[in-house]
Amino acid sequence: MSSIPTPHITAKEGDFARTVLMPGDPLRSKFIAETFLTDAVLVNNVRGVQGYTGYYKGKRVSVMASGMGMPAIGIYSYELYNFYGVENIIRIGSAGMISQKLKVRDIVVAMSAYTNSAFAAQFGFEGTCAPCCSWDLLRDAMAAGKALGQEPVPGAVYSSDCFYDESAPLGKLQKLGVLAVEMEAAALYLNAARAGKNALALLTISDNPFTGEGLSAEDRQLTFTKMMEIALAIA
Repeated sequence: MSSIPTPHITAKEGDFARTVLMPGDPLRSKFIAETFLTDAVLVNNVRGVQGYTGYYKGKRVSVMASGMGMPAIGIYSYELYNFYGVENIIRIGSAGMISQKLKVRDIVVAMSAYTNSAFAAQFGFEGTCAPCCSWDLLRDAMAAGKALGQEPVPGAVYSSDCFYDESAPLGKLQKLGVLAVEMEAAALYLNAARAGKNALALLTISDNPFTGEGLSAEDRQLTFTKMMEIALAIA
């Protein structure tokens, strides 16, 4: 018996390309499809989580939103990897800077993801886990960024289960060289590892939690085009 459609994705078998770009925001998914893809077709819209498949410079590519947080991206990436035959998921999201050497609009490539989440416990591992990205995607993203005149900064990020976190961990993570905070990469990397697939998180710095500097929601939706171009170049 087929596992598709799933409870969260109504696409048919073959509707997704081998590589899926995954922003958090459904409106960013729509923006990418309309701005960069040709012949884009809406293949999923369950709960407004828009997924499209089209072509970028003749290459078949999909883009679908993940929603916010590790439970959400955990569901969508699991179903894409295990039921729809997707091989590569590239998260393209926003992040808050932890390293004060960064600046707003810098692009970070998440080599590994520290986390306060218990997401890894489902796989039977009881220790502390900081999952890693796929090397091939990391290497290609660094090369693509350089070719586009926007060299990404590689390093560790922090995937948090809490947006409003009273334990205030960012200062401690700053001392450990962690670059930025976001809410999805760790779950994506763990699902990719378990499925034997590939994952990478490309993150544009949208704000500085230490100073309050930040971009608007509209800026985050519409202006992170360099990050999108890097992801499309390696899709």
